[in-house]
This record gives sequence, structure tokens and C-alpha cells, in this order.
Amino acid sequence: MTFTYGAYTACLQDRTLEEALDVLAAAGLTGAEINTGGFIPAPHANVDALLGGEQARREFLRVFEDRGMALTGLTVSGNPLSPLPTEGIGHAQDLRRTIELAGKIGVRDVVAMSGTPGTDPGARYPAWIVNPWNGIDLEILQYQWSVAVPLWREIDALARQHDVQIAFEMHPRNLVFSPPTFEQFLDRVEPTNIGVNLDPSHLFWQQMEPIDCIERLGTRITHVHAKDTAVLPGAATRGVLDTAFDPVPEDPAQRTPTGIGHYCSTWPEDPAWRFVALGEGHDVEYWTRFLTALAAVNPDLHVNIEHEDAAFGQVEGLERGARTLLEAAERAQA
Repeated sequence: MTFTYGAYTACLQDRTLEEALDVLAAAGLTGAEINTGGFIPAPHANVDALLGGEQARREFLRVFEDRGMALTGLTVSGNPLSPLPTEGIGHAQDLRRTIELAGKIGVRDVVAMSGTPGTDPGARYPAWIVNPWNGIDLEILQYQWSVAVPLWREIDALARQHDVQIAFEMHPRNLVFSPPTFEQFLDRVEPTNIGVNLDPSHLFWQQMEPIDCIERLGTRITHVHAKDTAVLPGAATRGVLDTAFDPVPEDPAQRTPTGIGHYCSTWPEDPAWRFVALGEGHDVEYWTRFLTALAAVNPDLHVNIEHEDAAFGQVEGLERGARTLLEAAERAQA
């Protein structure tokens, strides 16, 4: 097993790239994943400058080399299929530019989302179809796939041209949010350079078992996010598709960040689930089995902590996650 263990640096947006890498190194991690567009800004990578000159790219990579850190992924999670003028076209362009940049700096993995179109050509907002047991929703899905397939065939060809592997995060509110929907994507698009970013937090949220998903997806898994979810007692009466949320709090101190400049709606008092620091939802023994299952299908993966637990500070959450992940890695190697 030759995994690289690192973290996604978006949670350290208030630090310079150098400072963020120092935090990761101090936690015992050896890899870093950097945001380059999509829903949140890119504080640790000036994409324009990096695309514009070889010198800028050399200086950027030297920051990692000087700290003994590997650059293990570029993330551009957005909605490239959205009808919203603030999302679709811009996010698709961010994705194209990220693929080009990854090719120029020798980064294999680009993390993305499959996206969600609207319901029809005149739609103003994206619409996630969750359970199309009636005919109307199936008609919407047929339209959405008709939008998605041409774009993703184009993007797949671009990734192939630059020798880059796109890894879809199977995230709710996207066309691809589970192993079966990824398999539908495979059948429709027939990609050569698009696989899966195995993020267990979104699978736990949907009441899936990530280890079973690993076994089903197999070698289609090309990247991993180490992120945890706790399913809470509220799920007994709310279910995990709960809509009882309120707007983002007026008081900034009460807000839960989801990225740079983005915040969660206000959660119910007894929520069905929450994202938690790695180890707070599932113990080291579970993550040992998780890593062992991954190694069985792909022994050469980058595994990056994604910290989104508002109960812990940026550094504290990363450190807690790193302790859990590295202990699980040690046990998996034994």
C-alpha cells in the first residue's frame, strides 16, 4: 500500500500556502490538495499566473518541494451544468483551466462534481431529482442527462489530452451521487479519464456503507477524501433528506462555514446527521478497514482529509483527523 496521506487546504484559507503546508506537515501529513475554482475561491493557487508562465509554476511547486510535501490534487468542485449565470459557464471554465494547469504541473488528480442542470431548457435553477418513481421526474432526468453527456464527453477528451484523471465526488445534489448513478454515467458517457473521488462522508449521510461502495466501484476509485459523518438520533424521525433548515444566521459568530465565503443554512436543533472531524463519527478500527478495502482495489491513492466540522477549529480539526488517519494507516500496514 503506497498511499499518500494529506489534507485539502481550503479550511486554512486565512493562511498563506506556505503557512497551510506547515500546518499539514506539523500534523504528520505529506500531501496537500489545493482548490482552483468552482464554488469557492482559490487562495492557495493563482490560476491565471500559473497558466501564464513557467517561472510561476516552478516557484509554486518549489513551495511544496521545500517542505517535503507532495501536491496530490487540484479541486474544482462546482456545478458546470447549472443554469445559474453565477455557476454553470464559469464553473465549467474553471474546470477546463484546472485540467490544463494540472497537465502543466504534473498533477494527476482533479477533483470535481458531476453537476446538476435545471428541469428544462428554460429553468432558472438547478434541480436535483432524488427518487423519480413517477414519470414527470424521469422526463426531467432524461433532459438533464441530455445536457450532461455532451459536456462530460468534451471534458473527458480534454482530460485525456492533458493526461489528467478527473475524480467525481459523489455528492448529493448532483447527477452522480452514488455508485449506481456513477454507473449510469459510465454507460452514457463512456469516459476514459473520469473516475470517483471516494468521499465516505456523503455516503454515510445517505445511509450507504462506504466499504461496500469501494468493493462495487473497484478500480474506478482514483482519489479519496478522508471525511467523517455522524448519523444522529434525529434521523429516526427526520430521515436523512430533511428540509427543516433555516437561513444562514445573521450573526457571523453563529455561522457554519462550508468554504471560503460560503456558509451552511441553520441546522435543526436535533439534526439527522452532521459532518464531523475524522474519528468523531467512526473509530480508528473502522478507518483501518476502510483503508484496507481501498488498498485491495487501488494500492496507489492519495488520501486527503477534508475538515468541515464547525465544532473544532481549523488546525485542531485537522490534527484530530490526522491522528485518526495515520493510526489507521499504521494498523492497515501491520
